[in-house]
Amino acid sequence: MGLKEEFEEYAEKAKALPENTTNENKLILYGLYKQATVGPVNTSRPGMFNMKDRAKWDAWKAVEGKSKEEAMSGYITKVKQLQEEAAAAS
Repeated sequence: MGLKEEFEEYAEKAKALPENTTNENKLILYGLYKQATVGPVNTSRPGMFNMKDRAKWDAWKAVEGKSKEEAMSGYITKVKQLQEEAAAAS
C-alpha cells in the first residue's frame, strides 16, 4: 500500500476517534491533514474574534515546512497514537 492510500485510510479512521479526543490533538491532525492535502497555508489568518478558525489556521501554519509526504506520515502516526490511547482507556 502506498503512502497516499494509507493516509486516506487513516483519514477515514480519524473520523471514528472518540468524542473525548482533545482539541489540541484534533488541531494537530487538522494541520497535518491540510498540509498533506493542500500544501502550505494559502489563506490569511482569521481575525481574533474567530477563535476556532484562527486555531485551525495556526495548527496548519505550525507544520508549514513539512513536505506532503512528511505531513501524511505524521498524520498516520498521530491517528495510530490516538487509537492506541483510546483503546487503553476503554
